[in-house]
Amino acid sequence: MQVAPSVDELVRPQGEQASLAWYVIHTKPRQEARALTNLMQQGYQCFLPMITLEKLSRGRVSLVEEPLFPRYLFICLDHGRHGQNWAPIRSTIGVSGLVTFGSSPAKMHPDLIDVLLQQQEGLSDTPERLFRSGERLLIGSGAFAGLEAVYQMASGDNRAMVLIELMGKLAPMQIAPSSLRKMA
Repeated sequence: MQVAPSVDELVRPQGEQASLAWYVIHTKPRQEARALTNLMQQGYQCFLPMITLEKLSRGRVSLVEEPLFPRYLFICLDHGRHGQNWAPIRSTIGVSGLVTFGSSPAKMHPDLIDVLLQQQEGLSDTPERLFRSGERLLIGSGAFAGLEAVYQMASGDNRAMVLIELMGKLAPMQIAPSSLRKMA
């Protein structure tokens, strides 16, 4: 499997590379990584911004890396006369098509791509938390099902510290994160 290039290796079109521009690829559902690998194996330069999130999986909180923009990735293409052939993109495994407005491909503003490239490392390093301190939650199962709770912090691998109101007072309690639900 081919690894995506580092942020420093990605092209920032300017100067002699003026005919290069970033475009948007629409992928098939949950096939962003497959499309990225297949496009890179064909010699295209692509960028798939990722974000690290906390998710509940089988009752446990785990860190997962997901695309920042599900079903989309960016590709650097030469729109000049001697550029690489764009035709194989449509038939690449994992690719649904090139995003277009009418008949012209959706070109990304270079400043937006630069910001995404600069922020990429920070998005992967600091995970997006499942619950935030002070967030109001609903207990979905167990003896306290149906009660509101205020999330305080993670307490070990499989527990969360919450505050629940009992007899007019807030009482701390440890509970499995899988028992907590976000309030609508």
